[in-house]
Amino acid sequence: MRWGLTVPLTGVPLRDHRSLVKELAGLGYTDLWSAEVAGADAFTPLVLASEWDAQLRLGTAVVPVHTRGPAALAMSAAALADLAPGRFVLGIGASSETIVTGWNGIAYDPPLARTRDVLRFLRQAFAGEKVDGEFDSFTISRFRLEKAPDVPPAIMVAALRPQMLRLAAREADGAITNWLSADDVRRVRAELGPGKELAARIFVCVTEDAEMARNIGRYLIATYLTVPGYAAFHDWLGRGDAMKPMRDAWSAGDRNAAMAAVPLEIIDDLIVHGTPDECRSHINRYVQNGLDTPIIATLPTGTDLLQTARSLAPN
Repeated sequence: MRWGLTVPLTGVPLRDHRSLVKELAGLGYTDLWSAEVAGADAFTPLVLASEWDAQLRLGTAVVPVHTRGPAALAMSAAALADLAPGRFVLGIGASSETIVTGWNGIAYDPPLARTRDVLRFLRQAFAGEKVDGEFDSFTISRFRLEKAPDVPPAIMVAALRPQMLRLAAREADGAITNWLSADDVRRVRAELGPGKELAARIFVCVTEDAEMARNIGRYLIATYLTVPGYAAFHDWLGRGDAMKPMRDAWSAGDRNAAMAAVPLEIIDDLIVHGTPDECRSHINRYVQNGLDTPIIATLPTGTDLLQTARSLAPN
């Protein structure tokens, strides 16, 4: 069974991850996955980790397909594949209009087409081919990697709904998902089908103070699940009616009312919390329902997150 951790840990400087990364394989972790929102980029933490450890699989979850040109994305991925041959997974995804347009000033092309085109471009580039021609969302003129990876990285697609999950099933090596419950895994797995890796970032709050954990969950759920892509995901999962009061309050600009309107059962479904043993047991429910790779994202509670990561090890 795979057991992954999200880096960097919130509030912990990248340079201070060295000792933890060196311990993770011995603790039973198999994977280290980065994230890219408004902190560290997706590649730098994994470049450091590739020098600190020679066993862990390294993955991006995820690199947005709009915010780098296809060639720049291929070059960054090829460099990391060279540093960690055979143990790098490139996770790509459509991100959100807020990040792509609001923060980067880049037009938000139709996400399915852009993700598909970047995936196809990367397959050709990693094979050492000269890529020259029109895709639906961009045109490439005579690009070839100076050095194609000796071991091309696996490519996984961030997927929240049927069309993207089907793209992952057809053309990628797997799918990465986010913000789902253990029971939701069954529906996502049924859409992805067998034989493809399914990974998911799971938000974990190690504390016996359930009210603290739920307050953290209220904030995160109101912030994230009002984003159109995530809202549509939870409509598909059947939570649309339960989340309507939260969404209405958020749309009206009343953030406090939105947080107060998050149903308790949704918080407890989407935020894993409790003692380390209770958290591990909850994470294992995801695996039992068809998840291949849990990617733990530790949530800050005022304690040392380095020690929190150690406490969640499967050993």
